[in-house]
Amino acid sequence: MKIIPLILMGCGGVGRQLLQHIVSCRSLHAKQGVHLRVVGVSDSKSLIIASDVKQKELDDNILAEVCRVKSDGSSLSKITSLGESQVFSNSESRTKVLDIASILGKSTGLALVDCSASSETIGVLKEGVNLGCCVVLANKKPLTSTLEDYDKLVSHPRRIRHESTVGAGLPVISSINRIISSGDPIHRIVGSLSGTLGYVMSEVEDGKPLSQVVKSAKSLGYTEPDPRDDLSGMDVARKALILARLLGKRIDLGSIKIESLYPEEMGPNKMSVEDFLNGGVVKLDNNIEERVKKASLNGNVLRYVCVIEGARCDVGIQELPKNLALGRLRGSDNVLEIYSRCYSEQPLVIQGAGAGNDTTAAGVLADILDIQDLFPWKKFEGVSQLEFAMYSTYKNAAKRLKVFECQNNFWSGASLLNVVRGCSMVNNVQSLHGSD
Repeated sequence: MKIIPLILMGCGGVGRQLLQHIVSCRSLHAKQGVHLRVVGVSDSKSLIIASDVKQKELDDNILAEVCRVKSDGSSLSKITSLGESQVFSNSESRTKVLDIASILGKSTGLALVDCSASSETIGVLKEGVNLGCCVVLANKKPLTSTLEDYDKLVSHPRRIRHESTVGAGLPVISSINRIISSGDPIHRIVGSLSGTLGYVMSEVEDGKPLSQVVKSAKSLGYTEPDPRDDLSGMDVARKALILARLLGKRIDLGSIKIESLYPEEMGPNKMSVEDFLNGGVVKLDNNIEERVKKASLNGNVLRYVCVIEGARCDVGIQELPKNLALGRLRGSDNVLEIYSRCYSEQPLVIQGAGAGNDTTAAGVLADILDIQDLFPWKKFEGVSQLEFAMYSTYKNAAKRLKVFECQNNFWSGASLLNVVRGCSMVNNVQSLHGSD
């Protein structure tokens, strides 16, 4: 059984959904030979940790209570039914997390899972890397901080996963990494990476005023509480920066040309959300309408995209042909086109739901499971090594590798563990060895 201890930082929509996924998948993960041991959960004000992080965990009842309390908008400190678990204030949280990291990081291993939207986690994550921890991110800010911070976080590539920082649960990061690892140079990436702005652009294409579309998007829950957080393009810029750095570009946010859909005089520091929605955004209708008409006359459509090519990294509205995947995009889906030597004429296209707490949390969970090979195998008490030889879908492959004959060296090879992981436990290995 693979035991993966983890600390969750951030109990917003994505963090809560992740905890719910972990609990609901207990049976599935047990069949796969994996157990996710949540030893700590934190929000911006408090940290809850198990009484003995070496042996114990926050049980599923506590995790359910965490989700309930945070859904009500309360702090973790309001939870009363914690049993032997401990609660620490925000001022103590950093020290306690690093204490746990020093205990588990280089022994059993520890995954620091950041589902917050804060830059305050960066210091803890960097120290965690030094202590041997794995890092799993949905939070974009650590990877879009300074190059010094970025270099530290990615200094051990096998120990970091961040699929959900771009495209929620879509396989964007893994696809790019596979292409790069194969020696196929990527020379251009074009993508619509905001479900909110994808929805806005497809709706104004249908002739609706921008002001009406923005209000509708807010009422549907597509935007942040202040829609300007989406309309500024900064979220897309952070995603573009993550992709650009993945391609080896040594740039920061200041290097990216960002087109905001509203002028500076309508910014959050100069206009309230109410004033923007009730009066400001209407003044933007004519400009967008004219741009939509001009694009239509050219046989094109408008999309809010990031473009990464050579030294260029831009984020803003582009005129694109209707026959491209980006041109056909409707609603809040994400689309990414990747051009390389192998994908030169016809790009690799990744498309699907690129937003939503459920999708993003599923991506985070998949990332956690993807690092399981870095954690030691734990033998249950009273069960022999041979009884841990399991088979099901990998039965034939296991026989080819003569897993059942490797009595002395069975536990020494990760490849053999991969072959037998996730299968049903058997009581009589010898009888199975002789069957079929």
